[in-house]
Amino acid sequence: MHRQLERSLRDAVREGRLRAGSALPSTRVLARELRVSRGLVVEAYEQLAAEGYVSSRPGGKTRVARRPIRVAARRSAAAAQTFEFDFQPGRPDLEAFPREAWVRAVRRSLGSAPAAQLTYLDGRGLPELRSELAAHLNRARGTAIHPDGMVITSGFGQGLYLVASVMRGSGVRRFGVEDPTLGDARTIISTAGLDVVDIPVDGDGLRVDRLNRARVGAVLVTPAHQYPTGRVLSPDRRAALLAWADRRGAMIIEDDYDAEYRYDRQPIGALQGLRPERVIYTGSASKLLAPGLRLGWFAAPQSMADRITALKKILDHGSPVIDQLAFADFIARGDLDRHLRRMRPIYRHRRDHLIATLARHLPELKPVGAAAGLHILTWLPPGIDSDALVAAAAGVGIGIGGVSPGSGGAPDGRGALVFGYGAIADHAVEPGVRRLARLWRRMTGGGPADPTLSAD
Repeated sequence: MHRQLERSLRDAVREGRLRAGSALPSTRVLARELRVSRGLVVEAYEQLAAEGYVSSRPGGKTRVARRPIRVAARRSAAAAQTFEFDFQPGRPDLEAFPREAWVRAVRRSLGSAPAAQLTYLDGRGLPELRSELAAHLNRARGTAIHPDGMVITSGFGQGLYLVASVMRGSGVRRFGVEDPTLGDARTIISTAGLDVVDIPVDGDGLRVDRLNRARVGAVLVTPAHQYPTGRVLSPDRRAALLAWADRRGAMIIEDDYDAEYRYDRQPIGALQGLRPERVIYTGSASKLLAPGLRLGWFAAPQSMADRITALKKILDHGSPVIDQLAFADFIARGDLDRHLRRMRPIYRHRRDHLIATLARHLPELKPVGAAAGLHILTWLPPGIDSDALVAAAAGVGIGIGGVSPGSGGAPDGRGALVFGYGAIADHAVEPGVRRLARLWRRMTGGGPADPTLSAD
Protein backbone atom coordinates (compact mmCIF):
# COMPACT_ATOMS: atom_id res chain seq x y z
CA MET A 1 0.00 0.00 0.00
CA HIS A 2 2.83 2.43 0.73
CA ARG A 3 4.20 1.78 -2.79
CA GLN A 4 0.81 2.66 -4.27
CA LEU A 5 0.82 5.88 -2.25
CA GLU A 6 4.38 6.69 -3.37
CA ARG A 7 3.45 6.10 -6.98
CA SER A 8 0.32 8.29 -6.79
CA LEU A 9 2.16 11.20 -5.19
CA ARG A 10 5.15 10.86 -7.50
CA ASP A 11 2.92 10.93 -10.58
CA ALA A 12 1.03 13.96 -9.24
CA VAL A 13 4.31 15.87 -8.89
CA ARG A 14 5.60 14.83 -12.31
CA GLU A 15 2.37 15.77 -14.07
CA GLY A 16 2.04 19.13 -12.28
CA ARG A 17 -1.08 18.30 -10.30
CA LEU A 18 0.97 19.01 -7.17
CA ARG A 19 2.81 22.27 -7.80
CA ALA A 20 6.31 23.08 -6.59
CA GLY A 21 6.18 24.52 -3.08
CA SER A 22 2.69 23.28 -2.30
CA ALA A 23 2.22 21.69 1.12
CA LEU A 24 1.17 18.10 1.54
CA PRO A 25 -1.20 17.01 4.29
CA SER A 26 0.46 15.98 7.52
CA THR A 27 1.12 12.29 7.88
CA ARG A 28 -1.51 12.06 10.62
CA VAL A 29 -4.21 13.78 8.52
CA LEU A 30 -3.48 11.84 5.34
CA ALA A 31 -3.44 8.54 7.22
CA ARG A 32 -6.85 9.34 8.71
CA GLU A 33 -8.30 10.32 5.31
CA LEU A 34 -6.96 7.19 3.60
CA ARG A 35 -7.80 4.97 6.58
CA VAL A 36 -4.28 3.55 6.72
CA SER A 37 -1.65 3.52 9.42
CA ARG A 38 0.38 6.66 9.95
CA GLY A 39 3.58 4.62 9.65
CA LEU A 40 2.65 3.73 6.06
CA VAL A 41 2.34 7.43 5.13
CA VAL A 42 5.58 8.28 6.93
CA GLU A 43 7.38 5.58 4.93
CA ALA A 44 5.97 6.93 1.63
CA TYR A 45 6.93 10.54 2.48
CA GLU A 46 10.44 9.45 3.47
CA GLN A 47 10.92 7.60 0.19
CA LEU A 48 9.75 10.60 -1.85
CA ALA A 49 12.03 12.87 0.17
CA ALA A 50 14.98 10.57 -0.53
CA GLU A 51 14.18 10.74 -4.24
CA GLY A 52 13.93 14.54 -4.13
CA TYR A 53 10.24 14.90 -4.87
CA VAL A 54 9.36 16.43 -1.48
CA SER A 55 11.23 18.15 1.33
CA SER A 56 10.45 18.53 4.98
CA ARG A 57 11.92 20.13 8.07
CA PRO A 58 11.52 19.00 11.67
CA GLY A 59 8.31 20.53 12.96
CA GLY A 60 7.46 21.96 9.52
CA LYS A 61 5.24 20.95 6.64
CA THR A 62 6.17 18.52 3.89
CA ARG A 63 6.25 20.41 0.60
CA VAL A 64 6.74 19.56 -3.08
CA ALA A 65 10.44 20.23 -3.55
CA ARG A 66 10.89 20.10 -7.29
CA ARG A 67 9.40 21.68 -10.33
CA PRO A 68 6.73 19.54 -11.96
CA ILE A 69 7.84 17.46 -14.89
CA ARG A 70 5.09 16.89 -17.37
CA VAL A 71 5.53 13.49 -18.89
CA ALA A 72 4.60 13.66 -22.53
CA ALA A 73 2.24 10.99 -23.73
CA ARG A 74 4.38 8.15 -24.95
CA ARG A 75 4.13 7.67 -28.65
CA SER A 76 3.79 4.13 -29.77
CA ALA A 77 6.58 3.08 -32.07
CA ALA A 78 5.54 3.37 -35.69
CA ALA A 79 4.67 -0.07 -36.95
CA ALA A 80 6.30 -1.25 -40.13
CA GLN A 81 4.05 -0.53 -43.07
CA THR A 82 2.11 -3.54 -44.25
CA PHE A 83 0.81 -4.05 -47.75
CA GLU A 84 -2.02 -6.00 -49.27
CA PHE A 85 0.42 -7.17 -51.95
CA ASP A 86 3.95 -7.45 -50.57
CA PHE A 87 6.59 -7.57 -53.30
CA GLN A 88 9.26 -6.02 -51.06
CA PRO A 89 12.65 -7.62 -51.81
CA GLY A 90 14.90 -9.40 -49.35
CA ARG A 91 12.17 -11.22 -47.43
CA PRO A 92 11.82 -14.99 -47.15
CA ASP A 93 8.53 -16.77 -46.57
CA LEU A 94 8.07 -16.40 -42.81
CA GLU A 95 5.06 -18.70 -42.87
CA ALA A 96 7.41 -21.46 -43.99
CA PHE A 97 9.78 -21.03 -41.05
CA PRO A 98 10.38 -24.57 -39.67
CA ARG A 99 8.93 -23.87 -36.23
CA GLU A 100 8.68 -27.45 -35.01
CA ALA A 101 12.25 -28.31 -36.02
CA TRP A 102 13.50 -25.09 -34.42
CA VAL A 103 11.61 -25.76 -31.17
CA ARG A 104 13.11 -29.24 -31.04
CA ALA A 105 16.57 -27.75 -31.61
CA VAL A 106 16.07 -25.27 -28.77
CA ARG A 107 14.88 -27.97 -26.38
CA ARG A 108 17.66 -30.42 -27.23
CA SER A 109 20.49 -27.91 -27.19
CA LEU A 110 19.36 -26.04 -24.09
CA GLY A 111 18.59 -29.24 -22.25
CA SER A 112 22.08 -30.63 -22.80
CA ALA A 113 24.14 -27.43 -22.66
CA PRO A 114 26.42 -27.13 -19.63
CA ALA A 115 25.77 -24.13 -17.41
CA ALA A 116 29.16 -22.66 -18.39
CA GLN A 117 27.88 -22.04 -21.92
CA LEU A 118 25.29 -19.56 -20.66
CA THR A 119 27.90 -17.03 -19.57
CA TYR A 120 29.49 -14.23 -21.63
CA LEU A 121 31.28 -15.58 -24.69
CA ASP A 122 34.62 -14.41 -26.02
CA GLY A 123 32.96 -12.39 -28.80
CA ARG A 124 33.80 -14.91 -31.52
CA GLY A 125 30.68 -16.97 -30.99
CA LEU A 126 29.78 -20.44 -29.81
CA PRO A 127 32.42 -22.98 -30.95
CA GLU A 128 29.74 -25.56 -31.81
CA LEU A 129 27.98 -23.17 -34.19
CA ARG A 130 31.19 -22.02 -35.83
CA SER A 131 32.20 -25.61 -36.45
CA GLU A 132 28.83 -26.60 -37.91
CA LEU A 133 28.61 -23.48 -40.08
CA ALA A 134 32.16 -23.87 -41.40
CA ALA A 135 31.49 -27.50 -42.33
CA HIS A 136 28.19 -26.62 -44.03
CA LEU A 137 29.63 -23.70 -46.01
CA ASN A 138 32.76 -25.58 -47.04
CA ARG A 139 30.54 -28.35 -48.41
CA ALA A 140 27.70 -26.30 -49.90
CA ARG A 141 29.48 -23.11 -51.00
CA GLY A 142 33.02 -24.28 -51.69
CA THR A 143 34.56 -22.06 -49.03
CA ALA A 144 37.78 -22.77 -47.15
CA ILE A 145 36.72 -21.58 -43.70
CA HIS A 146 38.35 -22.57 -40.43
CA PRO A 147 36.06 -22.21 -37.39
CA ASP A 148 38.67 -20.07 -35.60
CA GLY A 149 38.41 -17.47 -38.36
CA MET A 150 34.64 -17.17 -38.04
CA VAL A 151 32.81 -14.54 -35.99
CA ILE A 152 29.09 -14.83 -35.19
CA THR A 153 27.36 -11.45 -35.40
CA SER A 154 23.91 -9.97 -34.83
CA GLY A 155 23.06 -10.03 -38.51
CA PHE A 156 24.91 -8.77 -41.57
CA GLY A 157 24.74 -5.09 -40.62
CA GLN A 158 26.62 -5.44 -37.36
CA GLY A 159 29.28 -7.57 -39.02
CA LEU A 160 29.84 -5.05 -41.82
CA TYR A 161 30.18 -2.26 -39.27
CA LEU A 162 32.77 -4.30 -37.34
CA VAL A 163 34.74 -5.06 -40.50
CA ALA A 164 34.67 -1.44 -41.68
CA SER A 165 35.73 -0.20 -38.24
CA VAL A 166 38.64 -2.63 -38.07
CA MET A 167 39.74 -1.63 -41.56
CA ARG A 168 39.64 2.04 -40.67
CA GLY A 169 41.83 1.25 -37.67
CA SER A 170 44.33 -0.42 -40.01
CA GLY A 171 44.58 2.64 -42.25
CA VAL A 172 41.90 2.08 -44.91
CA ARG A 173 40.09 5.32 -45.77
CA ARG A 174 38.11 4.48 -48.93
CA PHE A 175 35.71 1.53 -49.24
CA GLY A 176 34.16 0.46 -52.55
CA VAL A 177 30.58 -0.75 -52.98
CA GLU A 178 28.69 -1.98 -56.00
CA ASP A 179 26.44 0.57 -57.70
CA PRO A 180 23.56 -0.16 -57.36
CA THR A 181 23.69 -1.98 -54.05
CA LEU A 182 21.81 -2.45 -50.81
CA GLY A 183 21.22 1.06 -49.49
CA ASP A 184 22.05 0.20 -45.87
CA ALA A 185 25.58 -0.85 -46.79
CA ARG A 186 26.62 2.69 -47.69
CA THR A 187 25.21 4.05 -44.44
CA ILE A 188 26.92 1.39 -42.32
CA ILE A 189 30.31 1.91 -43.94
CA SER A 190 30.16 5.70 -43.72
CA THR A 191 29.05 5.45 -40.07
CA ALA A 192 32.30 3.58 -39.41
CA GLY A 193 34.15 6.66 -40.68
CA LEU A 194 35.09 5.54 -44.21
CA ASP A 195 34.54 7.23 -47.55
CA VAL A 196 32.16 5.19 -49.72
CA VAL A 197 33.11 4.89 -53.38
CA ASP A 198 30.53 3.61 -55.89
CA ILE A 199 31.82 1.06 -58.40
CA PRO A 200 29.35 0.44 -61.27
CA VAL A 201 28.13 -2.98 -62.35
CA ASP A 202 27.12 -4.16 -65.79
CA GLY A 203 25.95 -7.38 -67.37
CA ASP A 204 29.07 -9.22 -66.14
CA GLY A 205 28.92 -7.87 -62.61
CA LEU A 206 31.32 -5.46 -60.90
CA ARG A 207 33.42 -3.25 -63.20
CA VAL A 208 36.75 -4.38 -61.79
CA ASP A 209 38.59 -2.03 -64.15
CA ARG A 210 37.15 0.90 -62.15
CA LEU A 211 38.70 -0.33 -58.91
CA ASN A 212 42.22 0.72 -59.89
CA ARG A 213 41.13 4.33 -60.36
CA ALA A 214 38.98 4.29 -57.21
CA ARG A 215 41.96 3.85 -54.85
CA VAL A 216 39.95 1.81 -52.34
CA GLY A 217 41.38 -0.50 -49.71
CA ALA A 218 38.37 -2.81 -49.68
CA VAL A 219 35.27 -3.56 -51.74
CA LEU A 220 31.91 -5.12 -50.89
CA VAL A 221 30.62 -7.46 -53.60
CA THR A 222 27.75 -9.91 -54.18
CA PRO A 223 29.38 -12.11 -56.85
CA ALA A 224 27.00 -15.10 -56.83
CA HIS A 225 23.87 -12.97 -57.31
CA GLN A 226 24.43 -9.22 -57.48
CA TYR A 227 21.96 -7.18 -55.47
CA PRO A 228 19.75 -5.86 -56.94
CA THR A 229 20.50 -6.52 -60.63
CA GLY A 230 20.71 -10.31 -60.21
CA ARG A 231 23.86 -10.55 -62.35
CA VAL A 232 26.51 -13.20 -61.69
CA LEU A 233 30.14 -12.05 -61.66
CA SER A 234 31.70 -13.53 -64.80
CA PRO A 235 34.74 -15.85 -64.58
CA ASP A 236 37.03 -13.21 -66.10
CA ARG A 237 35.84 -10.61 -63.63
CA ARG A 238 36.29 -13.02 -60.71
CA ALA A 239 39.89 -13.61 -61.72
CA ALA A 240 40.48 -9.89 -62.24
CA LEU A 241 38.97 -9.04 -58.84
CA LEU A 242 41.22 -11.50 -57.02
CA ALA A 243 44.25 -10.24 -58.96
CA TRP A 244 43.37 -6.66 -57.98
CA ALA A 245 43.19 -7.64 -54.29
CA ASP A 246 46.56 -9.42 -54.49
CA ARG A 247 48.19 -6.51 -56.28
CA ARG A 248 46.80 -3.81 -53.98
CA GLY A 249 46.92 -5.79 -50.74
CA ALA A 250 43.20 -5.01 -50.48
CA MET A 251 40.33 -6.97 -48.99
CA ILE A 252 37.18 -8.28 -50.71
CA ILE A 253 34.05 -8.60 -48.58
CA GLU A 254 31.91 -11.29 -50.22
CA ASP A 255 28.24 -11.03 -49.27
CA ASP A 256 26.81 -14.46 -50.10
CA TYR A 257 23.35 -13.41 -48.97
CA ASP A 258 21.11 -15.79 -51.00
CA ALA A 259 23.45 -17.91 -53.11
CA GLU A 260 22.00 -21.21 -51.89
CA TYR A 261 18.79 -20.40 -53.80
CA ARG A 262 19.79 -21.10 -57.40
CA TYR A 263 17.11 -22.67 -59.61
CA ASP A 264 18.61 -23.44 -63.01
CA ARG A 265 21.99 -24.92 -62.03
CA GLN A 266 24.33 -25.40 -59.12
CA PRO A 267 25.21 -22.07 -57.49
CA ILE A 268 28.56 -20.53 -58.34
CA GLY A 269 31.15 -21.36 -55.67
CA ALA A 270 32.28 -18.67 -53.27
CA LEU A 271 35.27 -16.45 -54.02
CA GLN A 272 36.57 -17.09 -50.53
CA GLY A 273 37.49 -20.66 -51.44
CA LEU A 274 39.92 -19.32 -54.05
CA ARG A 275 41.67 -16.73 -51.87
CA PRO A 276 40.91 -17.07 -48.13
CA GLU A 277 43.64 -14.59 -47.23
CA ARG A 278 42.08 -11.82 -49.33
CA VAL A 279 38.33 -12.49 -48.98
CA ILE A 280 36.11 -11.95 -45.96
CA TYR A 281 33.09 -14.18 -46.42
CA THR A 282 29.73 -13.20 -44.94
CA GLY A 283 26.26 -14.66 -44.77
CA SER A 284 23.25 -14.65 -42.47
CA ALA A 285 20.12 -16.54 -41.50
CA SER A 286 17.93 -13.68 -42.73
CA LYS A 287 17.25 -15.10 -46.21
CA LEU A 288 17.77 -18.76 -45.31
CA LEU A 289 15.32 -18.80 -42.40
CA ALA A 290 14.08 -15.49 -40.96
CA PRO A 291 15.51 -11.99 -40.40
CA GLY A 292 14.22 -12.00 -36.82
CA LEU A 293 16.83 -14.58 -35.79
CA ARG A 294 19.51 -11.85 -36.07
CA LEU A 295 22.26 -14.36 -36.79
CA GLY A 296 25.08 -13.52 -39.15
CA TRP A 297 28.60 -14.81 -39.73
CA PHE A 298 31.86 -13.40 -41.03
CA ALA A 299 34.86 -15.54 -41.93
CA ALA A 300 38.12 -13.60 -42.15
CA PRO A 301 41.87 -14.17 -42.14
CA GLN A 302 42.94 -15.00 -38.58
CA SER A 303 44.53 -11.67 -37.64
CA MET A 304 41.51 -9.72 -38.85
CA ALA A 305 39.10 -12.17 -37.20
CA ASP A 306 40.88 -11.52 -33.89
CA ARG A 307 40.42 -7.75 -34.25
CA ILE A 308 36.75 -8.13 -35.25
CA THR A 309 36.23 -10.37 -32.22
CA ALA A 310 37.85 -7.88 -29.85
CA LEU A 311 35.63 -5.06 -31.11
CA LYS A 312 32.48 -7.16 -30.92
CA LYS A 313 33.28 -8.15 -27.35
CA ILE A 314 33.52 -4.48 -26.42
CA LEU A 315 30.18 -3.74 -28.09
CA ASP A 316 27.96 -6.56 -26.81
CA HIS A 317 29.95 -9.46 -25.30
CA GLY A 318 28.73 -11.76 -28.06
CA SER A 319 25.49 -12.73 -29.78
CA PRO A 320 22.71 -14.60 -27.88
CA VAL A 321 23.96 -18.01 -26.78
CA ILE A 322 20.65 -19.90 -26.79
CA ASP A 323 19.97 -18.96 -30.43
CA GLN A 324 23.47 -20.11 -31.37
CA LEU A 325 23.00 -23.40 -29.56
CA ALA A 326 19.73 -23.99 -31.39
CA PHE A 327 21.17 -23.08 -34.80
CA ALA A 328 24.16 -25.38 -34.28
CA ASP A 329 21.81 -28.28 -33.48
CA PHE A 330 19.55 -27.31 -36.40
CA ILE A 331 22.48 -27.59 -38.83
CA ALA A 332 24.04 -30.68 -37.26
CA ARG A 333 20.82 -32.72 -37.57
CA GLY A 334 20.32 -31.78 -41.23
CA ASP A 335 17.33 -29.50 -40.64
CA LEU A 336 18.91 -26.60 -42.55
CA ASP A 337 19.57 -28.79 -45.58
CA ARG A 338 16.02 -30.13 -45.45
CA HIS A 339 14.59 -26.62 -45.23
CA LEU A 340 16.62 -25.45 -48.24
CA ARG A 341 15.57 -28.48 -50.29
CA ARG A 342 11.93 -27.80 -49.41
CA MET A 343 12.04 -24.08 -50.22
CA ARG A 344 13.97 -24.12 -53.52
CA PRO A 345 11.09 -25.49 -55.66
CA ILE A 346 8.62 -23.20 -53.88
CA TYR A 347 10.64 -20.08 -54.59
CA ARG A 348 11.40 -21.23 -58.14
CA HIS A 349 7.66 -21.63 -58.82
CA ARG A 350 6.93 -18.18 -57.41
CA ARG A 351 9.66 -16.64 -59.55
CA ASP A 352 8.36 -18.33 -62.71
CA HIS A 353 4.78 -17.35 -61.81
CA LEU A 354 5.77 -13.71 -61.27
CA ILE A 355 7.69 -13.49 -64.55
CA ALA A 356 4.81 -15.03 -66.49
CA THR A 357 2.32 -12.69 -64.83
CA LEU A 358 4.43 -9.63 -65.63
CA ALA A 359 4.63 -10.77 -69.25
CA ARG A 360 0.81 -10.89 -69.43
CA HIS A 361 -0.04 -7.65 -67.63
CA LEU A 362 3.11 -5.49 -67.75
CA PRO A 363 5.11 -6.55 -70.81
CA GLU A 364 6.98 -3.23 -70.65
CA LEU A 365 8.91 -4.60 -67.66
CA LYS A 366 11.56 -7.13 -68.71
CA PRO A 367 13.16 -9.10 -65.84
CA VAL A 368 16.95 -9.44 -65.87
CA GLY A 369 19.43 -11.50 -63.88
CA ALA A 370 20.07 -15.11 -62.97
CA ALA A 371 17.37 -17.57 -61.90
CA ALA A 372 18.31 -17.29 -58.26
CA GLY A 373 17.54 -15.67 -54.94
CA LEU A 374 14.31 -14.04 -53.78
CA HIS A 375 13.91 -11.09 -56.15
CA ILE A 376 13.96 -9.97 -59.77
CA LEU A 377 14.79 -6.56 -61.23
CA THR A 378 13.12 -4.87 -64.19
CA TRP A 379 14.61 -1.72 -65.71
CA LEU A 380 12.08 1.02 -66.38
CA PRO A 381 11.63 2.81 -69.72
CA PRO A 382 13.35 6.21 -69.95
CA GLY A 383 11.48 9.02 -68.29
CA ILE A 384 9.75 6.91 -65.63
CA ASP A 385 10.52 8.04 -62.08
CA SER A 386 11.07 4.87 -60.06
CA ASP A 387 10.86 6.68 -56.72
CA ALA A 388 7.48 8.18 -57.62
CA LEU A 389 6.22 4.83 -58.88
CA VAL A 390 7.26 3.01 -55.68
CA ALA A 391 5.57 5.68 -53.55
CA ALA A 392 2.39 5.56 -55.63
CA ALA A 393 2.33 1.76 -55.40
CA ALA A 394 2.58 1.97 -51.61
CA GLY A 395 -0.42 4.29 -51.67
CA VAL A 396 -2.57 1.59 -53.27
CA GLY A 397 -1.38 -1.26 -51.05
CA ILE A 398 1.57 -2.59 -53.09
CA GLY A 399 4.96 -2.94 -51.44
CA ILE A 400 7.81 -2.97 -53.97
CA GLY A 401 11.48 -2.01 -54.15
CA GLY A 402 13.11 0.47 -56.47
CA VAL A 403 16.43 1.63 -57.88
CA SER A 404 16.76 5.36 -58.36
CA PRO A 405 17.71 6.69 -61.82
CA GLY A 406 21.41 7.25 -62.37
CA SER A 407 22.72 4.16 -60.58
CA GLY A 408 25.84 2.64 -62.07
CA GLY A 409 24.19 -0.48 -63.40
CA ALA A 410 21.26 1.26 -65.06
CA PRO A 411 21.23 1.43 -68.86
CA ASP A 412 21.03 5.09 -69.95
CA GLY A 413 20.59 6.18 -66.34
CA ARG A 414 17.16 4.57 -65.99
CA GLY A 415 15.54 3.55 -62.72
CA ALA A 416 14.23 0.10 -61.92
CA LEU A 417 11.67 -1.83 -59.92
CA VAL A 418 12.74 -4.71 -57.67
CA PHE A 419 10.12 -7.42 -57.10
CA GLY A 420 10.53 -9.74 -54.15
CA TYR A 421 8.65 -13.02 -54.37
CA GLY A 422 9.77 -14.67 -51.13
CA ALA A 423 7.10 -13.25 -48.83
CA ILE A 424 4.08 -12.98 -51.14
CA ALA A 425 1.57 -15.83 -51.30
CA ASP A 426 1.25 -17.56 -54.65
CA HIS A 427 -2.41 -16.63 -55.04
CA ALA A 428 -1.64 -12.92 -54.44
CA VAL A 429 0.84 -12.53 -57.32
CA GLU A 430 -1.69 -12.15 -60.14
CA PRO A 431 -4.03 -9.62 -58.47
CA GLY A 432 -1.04 -7.67 -57.19
CA VAL A 433 0.51 -7.36 -60.65
CA ARG A 434 -2.88 -6.44 -62.15
CA ARG A 435 -3.28 -3.60 -59.69
CA LEU A 436 0.26 -2.43 -60.41
CA ALA A 437 -0.51 -2.57 -64.15
CA ARG A 438 -3.51 -0.28 -63.70
CA LEU A 439 -1.36 2.16 -61.71
CA TRP A 440 1.27 1.98 -64.45
CA ARG A 441 -1.26 2.86 -67.17
CA ARG A 442 -2.50 5.80 -65.14
CA MET A 443 0.99 7.18 -64.43
CA THR A 444 2.38 6.64 -67.92
CA GLY A 445 -0.67 7.85 -69.81
CA GLY A 446 -1.40 4.41 -71.16
CA GLY A 447 -5.05 4.59 -70.14
CA PRO A 448 -7.63 6.74 -68.39
CA ALA A 449 -7.35 7.43 -64.69
CA ASP A 450 -9.03 4.58 -62.84
CA PRO A 451 -11.08 5.68 -59.79
CA THR A 452 -11.36 2.03 -58.71
CA LEU A 453 -7.63 1.43 -58.85
CA SER A 454 -7.50 -0.42 -55.53
CA ALA A 455 -10.26 -2.85 -56.50
CA ASP A 456 -9.47 -6.13 -58.25
